[in-house]
Amino acid sequence: MKLSAPIYQLKREAKDMARLQAIPLHAALDHVAGKEGFVSWSLLAARHASASPAEKLYSHLKDGDFVLIGARPGKGKTLLALELLVNAAKAGRHAVFFTLEYTEKDIVGRFEKLGVKPSDIRNIVFDCSDRISADHIMAAMREAPKGTVAAVDYLQLLDQRRETPPLARQLESLKHFAVERALTLIFISQIDRSYDPLAKVYPDMTDVRLPNPMDLGLFNKACFLNGSGTAQILFQN
Repeated sequence: MKLSAPIYQLKREAKDMARLQAIPLHAALDHVAGKEGFVSWSLLAARHASASPAEKLYSHLKDGDFVLIGARPGKGKTLLALELLVNAAKAGRHAVFFTLEYTEKDIVGRFEKLGVKPSDIRNIVFDCSDRISADHIMAAMREAPKGTVAAVDYLQLLDQRRETPPLARQLESLKHFAVERALTLIFISQIDRSYDPLAKVYPDMTDVRLPNPMDLGLFNKACFLNGSGTAQILFQN
């Protein structure tokens, strides 16, 4: 389910249309839904409500996006990132998975857990180098076509090696690179152990583990998981 804009923006478009054209809101909503390929707004809304977190997030992705996926261990953040890459590959987009955590065999096992066929990941490139950093990612994607989607596993590990620039500087370089080249970069992120799911249903930007200071405002989209099979998608900037 790939919408031309987030569903809240489509609702706003319908409200503006109803006001400017003096038509009932339900008619404006149906008109907007029709442009998205649905017979009515109720069908669009029902399809959106039943979509998986990966489908919902993928429907919001745009070229140049800088995306963060955050969750505590074992809550599905890596699987979500891989599912986004599968959706991109199925749509004919180039997809890359940079990981400092897994071997290629491990990654294939993760795809099997998702029930993904080998043919669905044929166009996904795995990069398991021990030297993944902003410079490495930019060099590897220098010739990547517009619309490429890449996931980095994971954010905090980019800050592990002394010879690499500080994480804040690496992120600034990658943000500029993503916007300039019209690429979508997704970062899997750790969540601090202080996050209490009893106090807050989903973690948020204030719960992202920060080994060193960095500007989380660079991320214009974020998705947080709590292991319930649902997700909270946030939009910034």
